[in-house]
This record gives sequence, structure tokens and C-alpha cells, in this order.
Amino acid sequence: MRLINTTSSHQHLVKNQLKHTDATLVETYSAGNTDVIFTQAPKHYELLISNKHRAIKDNEIETIREFFLKRKINKNIVLLDQLKTLHTANLIEISIPIAD
Repeated sequence: MRLINTTSSHQHLVKNQLKHTDATLVETYSAGNTDVIFTQAPKHYELLISNKHRAIKDNEIETIREFFLKRKINKNIVLLDQLKTLHTANLIEISIPIAD
């Protein structure tokens, strides 16, 4: 699975997220039919994974989480033991709190 940054194609979504939430950074990525929205806020990181055509596979979730943990998330300030994941078939939300 290869994640491609598609933020420039979703400028309206990014501007709305930045304007109406506590987010300081919003980026979008695509891996075929699977889309990811990465958000950084003062107190947490957020990954929203969606696929309109099929259920998201466990190995996709793991690959996406590891991609962001290696490249975008500062592991020195997050509380990985308090990571929360909400599942539906076609939508996964992963919230990673930042230590105070």
C-alpha cells in the first residue's frame, strides 16, 4: 500500500477543518479507494480512514498507523497507551493524545 499526499486536491476541506476545529495541520492522503485525513491539534493527532467501496482491512489500518507514526507523529510527546480507535466497516477514527 502506498499513501499519496492529496492535500492540494482537497483545499476546501482543509480550509474548513482549520477554520472550524482546533487543528493546526490538516493533510489528506489516498491509497487507491482508501482515503486518510491526518490532523494535528494542540492536544492530539487524529487519523480518519475511509473507504466508500468496501470494509477497511486490519492490515490497512496497521500500515497507515505505522506510516504516520514514522513520518508525521512525534512519538516523544504522544501517549500511545491512550490511543483510541473507533471502528465502523467503512470508517476508522484513530485519536492519539499528546502529553501535557
